[in-house]
Amino acid sequence: MKRYIVISENDNVAVALVPLEKGFELSDGTVLKENIDLGHKIALKDIKAGEAIIKYGNLIGIATADISAGEHVHTHNIRTSLGENNEYVYEAADIADPVIEEDSFEGYLRSDGKAGVRNEIWIIPTVGCVNSIVRKMEMLAKPLISGSLEDIISFNHPYGCSQMGEDQEDTRQILADLAAHPNAAGVLVVGLGCENSGVDEIRKHLGPYDENRVKFMICQEHEDEIAYGLELLKQLSEYAKTFRREKISTEKLIVGLKCGGSDGLSGISANPTVGRFSDILIAAGGTSILTEVPEMFGAEQLLMNRAVNEEVFDKTVSLINDFKDYFRSNGQTIYENPSPGNKKGGISTLEDKSNGCVQKSGTSKVRDVLKYGEQVQEKGLNLLSAPGNDLVASTALAAAGAQIILFTTGRGTPFASPVPTIKISSNTALYEHKKNWIDFNAGELVDSEDMSLEEIGKKLYDLVIETASGKKVRAEEEGYHDLAIFKKGVTL
Repeated sequence: MKRYIVISENDNVAVALVPLEKGFELSDGTVLKENIDLGHKIALKDIKAGEAIIKYGNLIGIATADISAGEHVHTHNIRTSLGENNEYVYEAADIADPVIEEDSFEGYLRSDGKAGVRNEIWIIPTVGCVNSIVRKMEMLAKPLISGSLEDIISFNHPYGCSQMGEDQEDTRQILADLAAHPNAAGVLVVGLGCENSGVDEIRKHLGPYDENRVKFMICQEHEDEIAYGLELLKQLSEYAKTFRREKISTEKLIVGLKCGGSDGLSGISANPTVGRFSDILIAAGGTSILTEVPEMFGAEQLLMNRAVNEEVFDKTVSLINDFKDYFRSNGQTIYENPSPGNKKGGISTLEDKSNGCVQKSGTSKVRDVLKYGEQVQEKGLNLLSAPGNDLVASTALAAAGAQIILFTTGRGTPFASPVPTIKISSNTALYEHKKNWIDFNAGELVDSEDMSLEEIGKKLYDLVIETASGKKVRAEEEGYHDLAIFKKGVTL
């Protein structure tokens, strides 16, 4: 078993893959001067105060004190190197286009040409006031599940009224995006009748739609809204049962990439595994979406250099700068340190986390950049504007068109999203401890001397194809489904 790793030959720190005791000797002769926890960094040489700390072959911070070889490198002796403003220059990376060899999965082909990996009915409230009603409808409608209809799911959120400007528009767009999602064979949009983002607004944002697939109701217009809703759900269930799984090209598969609750191994095991998966999917003609913009800060130039052209580079610059402006407009520090859980796991600075986070994007060219609420148009790797919050970002990925989300974690979480969310642990201990949460163990990459990144990436790809073809993930087995919308401004 590997006990530590030096990620790049240019690094001046190593990372412990298991807890290491004082006196342990690395292969280069460096002797540990103190105990080092799993995921934490070890100085490989003497580093003077003010000198760069290099990990992943990139700058992750500046030493705040002299550090001797073999000492622990963490928040007590490293600070961020980032400032408020950056000038970005497009230096196009030399990346070959993939040779496309399409694969397939067993999914549901919809009338608009999109493909679903689930055949569900979704009940979507336009406003938080009807959350209890849609929950009751879901419970009462469960007996309708049979044949190819896999589930009936209601989603709750607190918005749709008392919002202003961009927030209100975002709510309308996200709800309309979800109403158009191919994982839903049928959709019931439930409004109250007096809200800002009511049924008519959602219908307007949805555009042309199949009336067999999407139905609307306004609760204030019906004496017994539950009975009326159940009648509509019965009609939707009959329509949904006309669909059957069939062989569909992976060019129609879109997968969202997200991480949360990282540890010191996330950027070494789980995120690179997802990155390799992404490259394999794109080589099969598919699409991946990377989001959580604040966790690109400090590694954004790496993504910018992978832009397919200067137009996409400019869109990536705007993606980053617009989010910085959002932070500034709310009086927040742009380069805030990672969360307590991240620090406990060995992540010292935002650059440390960001350089690990962008590993999820693999090595492919960036084909397009999406605003919050926009849907994928270009195949290949896309970037999406959304915050780091797990539920908000995952909902944004689903709204952008992702039928499945890959979620890496070093800490563990039970959360779900509107679509199947595959949880990937960065370490084996978490996988063994929380098998009711975790679907895939990327810790194998650091546990085994024989496991290669190519092998584990292909293993994850195979699981995604199985999931797209009907295999349930842990959160689905538990009945978990979550939705969250990005809120930026005033609530009336």
